[in-house]
Amino acid sequence: MRMGPAELVQAAAMARRFYLEGKSKIQIAEEFGVSRFKVARVLETALERDLVRIEIRVPAELDAERSDALRARYGLRHAVVVESPADAEESPDPENLGEVAADLLGELVTEGDVLGLAWGRSTIHMAAALDRLPPCTVVQLTGVYDAGTAERGSVEAVRRAAQVSGGDAHPIYAPMLLPDVATAAALRNQTGIARAFEYFDKVTVACVSIGSWEAGISTVHDMLTDEERSHYASLGVAAEMSAHLFDAQGRRVGRDLGERCITVEADRLRRIPEVVAIAGGQRKAAAIDAVLRSGLVTSLVTDTSAADYLMTTGPAPRPALNRADPDGP
Repeated sequence: MRMGPAELVQAAAMARRFYLEGKSKIQIAEEFGVSRFKVARVLETALERDLVRIEIRVPAELDAERSDALRARYGLRHAVVVESPADAEESPDPENLGEVAADLLGELVTEGDVLGLAWGRSTIHMAAALDRLPPCTVVQLTGVYDAGTAERGSVEAVRRAAQVSGGDAHPIYAPMLLPDVATAAALRNQTGIARAFEYFDKVTVACVSIGSWEAGISTVHDMLTDEERSHYASLGVAAEMSAHLFDAQGRRVGRDLGERCITVEADRLRRIPEVVAIAGGQRKAAAIDAVLRSGLVTSLVTDTSAADYLMTTGPAPRPALNRADPDGP
């Protein structure tokens, strides 16, 4: 039915009260001397007749629809999908992911939290982009890719985050991968490294990177010998995160590698309330799927290139927030 001028004016007034002034339907009903049910009908009609237009807007680089779909598919606490850069195929770690992840950490971290940062290009980009963090302790969760890069790598990322937050920093001055188990064990017992490890059980928010099992996309892959790479490839490795290896179904494989690494244990990661992974690009898409299926990650920052793959690959995985080990106890 066509609305007369009086009805149009009343509908516009009610819509203004409700949508712009934040008044309740009961308050509007009292003002206009009608029932709240009539107010509800008028507001509904205002939408149907295009008197009111509701527009949901997010920054252009964020893809809200893909983000929500990805969150629901994997049962994540948060999923943020950003527009892939023009050179996405060439860049396995788009820097814009780090910038968005920095903003996300600004939301997630609260005063008194312990923030853990694992090695990764994306976490380094994230730390460089940080401009706000509540007072918190920052601890390094893994050794570095190369001790010679510590000043511009994980150690610097931990220092930067601590500087922004005004909290204490606990870096780890050691390589991620050692030549043998005995050397790794000896390093873990060194005072500075042992002190950082003591904080692992206190971490409340962690930030990690994901690598696929290929040269240049996984630091662990690049640190191993050809023989070692072939051995772990024969076990079905599809992804790597913080020196932990996963097959395509999210099951951990090659657990012996962890004994040679300076890194947070997978069981400790699983107990951290919020684990944010930062990874994107087509070359990492399958690896991201594998790690999400492990249940170790609760939130993800990725790009449209990877998200499109994740939304179409195989049957839907179990919810990530069900964080039981897929390999069992």
